[in-house]
Amino acid sequence: MTLAELDGLTADAARAEFLRCCGSARWAEGMARRRPFASKAGLLAAAEEEWALTGEKDRLEAFAAHPKIGGKDALREKFAATAQWAKGEQAGAAAADEATLDALARGNADYEARFGFIFIVCASGRSAAELLSSLRARLPNAREAELKTAAAEQAKITRLRLEKLLA
Repeated sequence: MTLAELDGLTADAARAEFLRCCGSARWAEGMARRRPFASKAGLLAAAEEEWALTGEKDRLEAFAAHPKIGGKDALREKFAATAQWAKGEQAGAAAADEATLDALARGNADYEARFGFIFIVCASGRSAAELLSSLRARLPNAREAELKTAAAEQAKITRLRLEKLLA
């Protein structure tokens, strides 16, 4: 879709497109209201500004829009789908060994139990082992610090998705 096409959508259609990029209804509504955008850079700047206006409830809503990583089959599907979507950036993650997949599944369960939301990380170009390392490094965080870290990761994911939307 082009920027002009995005700007020309109805408000409801624009919100739906923005929700594909970030699952926060408040963020998507804000982005739909800010149209038209003068440039891709303007769109990306607006996305950052709107994300900065969100609160914890909005951020948790965005996090919840991501598929929950659970068992090994779900992990394989997630990595395979992401690798496809990112055009091979994560091909190595799709071939992760059983021990890494087991550890990711356990780590994700521990993370959600500790923080009350799923592990959010911009996985583009990263292997399953790198993601596991990030998860383990973040588990000791205080909830407030982790919420900020997860929000920063969500912002990265949103930017990538907006770029793909306009590709």
